[in-house]
Amino acid sequence: MIRSIILVVGFVFLSICYGCSPAGVIASGGATTMVIAEGDKSLGTVVDDATIKLNISRKLLISDNNLFVNIDTSVVAGMVLLTGIVANQESRIEAIKVAWEVNGVKEVINEIEVGDKASIKEYANDVWITTQIKALAAKDIGLRSISYNVETIKGKVFLAGITSRPEQLESLVIISKSVKGVKEVVNYVVIKE
Repeated sequence: MIRSIILVVGFVFLSICYGCSPAGVIASGGATTMVIAEGDKSLGTVVDDATIKLNISRKLLISDNNLFVNIDTSVVAGMVLLTGIVANQESRIEAIKVAWEVNGVKEVINEIEVGDKASIKEYANDVWITTQIKALAAKDIGLRSISYNVETIKGKVFLAGITSRPEQLESLVIISKSVKGVKEVVNYVVIKE
């Protein structure tokens, strides 16, 4: 019963956040529309990535190992970045298997760590780092900064996205390294020619 409620709430949340149709993406607000119109991803790619993310999230939600709660996913042009912390290697392998089972996945990058969960202080620090990077990127790059995904796990920052502007990516990496508490920046941004 609880699992069913969580599943319904998860689908509603993901539908609101990402939309599953072109109309949902276009109607979701000026910022998203602007990124599609001006960004390096086509409308079809945005919809495909949202569908892949939704399907992976659904599969993680129904798994037995609380994978939905412990793992974050970012999807860019069919490339899936998995981050988070799980209790054992079996959970890590299951998450990778789940990602590959979804249609449209072209690559899975596994940055899931096995170990103890972060303390509340460490988690809050990771959220603060991500927030600072996003705010500084918005100030420096502008609206296009929302086309990059930023995840932080134990002070390690993961960047994902697609860009045709290497100078913007370089600026984002410099910004990320300048934020207090960042231990390492891992760049998975694809430069499109």
